[in-house]
Amino acid sequence: MTDLTLKDLDDALVERINTFAAAQGWGQARTLRFLLEQGLRACTGDERSSFDPEEDTVLAAAISALEQVPDDTFALIGRSGTAVDARAPGAQAG
Repeated sequence: MTDLTLKDLDDALVERINTFAAAQGWGQARTLRFLLEQGLRACTGDERSSFDPEEDTVLAAAISALEQVPDDTFALIGRSGTAVDARAPGAQAG
């Protein structure tokens, strides 16, 4: 594995890295590897999943199920029974 040395980093950036590392319970080296990997994916548009194959399958099934939910269903969240949209399947004003 290759060692890299970063020079002339802004103190605020170093503090953000250290804060992130502490929040994750990771050391600085692990944190920097993670941040570089995530940053590179974001910059290159690499959409490869970091999930294992079983997690990928579960996530794909959840997304597929959500895609089958009618668009207006989530609009009903938080509404009282009297404010329910009558267009929604099974909706009752009351």
